[in-house]
Amino acid sequence: MTNATAMLTALGDPTRQAIFERLTDGPLAVGQLADVLPISRPAVSQHLKVLKEVGLVADRQEGTRRLYSVDPDGLAKLRAHLDGFWERSLAAFQQHANREAENDRNH
Repeated sequence: MTNATAMLTALGDPTRQAIFERLTDGPLAVGQLADVLPISRPAVSQHLKVLKEVGLVADRQEGTRRLYSVDPDGLAKLRAHLDGFWERSLAAFQQHANREAENDRNH
């Protein structure tokens, strides 16, 4: 599984999506996330572990708590993967449109 595939798989879970989206506003501790989500702190920690393992989330110690944030490098890798997918799709569409236009001119 490529890193981008692992990232997309991790984000396939609605709870992890919600956590990731909350982190796009800035760093948060597990407790802050648990306060706004309908899951326990241990569950938030497990989801953060998955997001961290695939490279979408980073953490740092601040005093007595650990803050989690979106990892810009991981997000850039995911973006590059999606951009590549989009570019290939557009190129395939362009080829199809060109063939159709050529067929129309020949008939």
